[in-house]
Amino acid sequence: MKPTRREMLSGTAAMLAGITVGRQLAGAVADLRKAGVKVSMYDASMGYRSDKKAFARAKEIGLDGVQVNFCLYNRPFDIKLRKPEVQKEILSEARKHKIAINSVALGVLNVEPLKSEPRAAVWMVEALEIAKVFGAKNIMPAFFGRGELKWDNKKDIQRVTDVLKDLAPRAEKAGVIIGLENTLEAEQNLKIIEEVGSRFVQSYYDVFNMVGLDEDPIKAIKLLGKKNICEFHFKEGGHYLGQSGRIPWKQVAATIKEIGYQGWITLETSNPSRDVIADTKRNVKFVRGLFAGA
Repeated sequence: MKPTRREMLSGTAAMLAGITVGRQLAGAVADLRKAGVKVSMYDASMGYRSDKKAFARAKEIGLDGVQVNFCLYNRPFDIKLRKPEVQKEILSEARKHKIAINSVALGVLNVEPLKSEPRAAVWMVEALEIAKVFGAKNIMPAFFGRGELKWDNKKDIQRVTDVLKDLAPRAEKAGVIIGLENTLEAEQNLKIIEEVGSRFVQSYYDVFNMVGLDEDPIKAIKLLGKKNICEFHFKEGGHYLGQSGRIPWKQVAATIKEIGYQGWITLETSNPSRDVIADTKRNVKFVRGLFAGA
């Protein structure tokens, strides 16, 4: 059904109001944490995917932000964030609890890959607009599972690179960075970023994932540098942060500070005790202590 002019104007007004609130919210939280690290969490790791309830939980934990999921994974994919009324509800909860929305995650691309699924590029365009409304700085297309990129598959690499070239102007217009989270080496990501040629396409660096692939995170973070990393994921498999001994967290934090990065550290941590609030509080304390001492 074709919308009426009144409905179109109403939707536009709601979107503009949402953008204003989102920017104000992001600015307020940034001011709150100017002197220290800003810690957020992936909403699914809190048990609430694309759900406004994540913000009350984030407040209880003591987080500064939430990384919101683009959609639910039941088929057909439930992209409820498309709805202005849902955006308004989420922004209202974020403002109520003084929690920022730092990024929008597209985990759906793990099952419907950007390298082969035409809808994936459309979803990224939608995610950019949703992030703009939320005042989020980044979107995170994921490249795992069916969506994993292999450097020796030049066809897939070129396909994704070409799509990113097409999306970069839209990202710039929205003022939102596309952050690539994948299993490629830092040098390979850098080649893609350089070929796209836009500061609105960067790396979303997951320390644990890359250590698991035998990449030296210290060298990788230095190679990518501040201008090519939009956000970090911190996790440690089934352990609390700092518990497994696999990741040199102190050196990682020192290197992050050394390159001048002042963005978000987003937790994608698990819950060893099955108490998401207590376990995440412990991880948040670890991260803040890590950067205070770095």
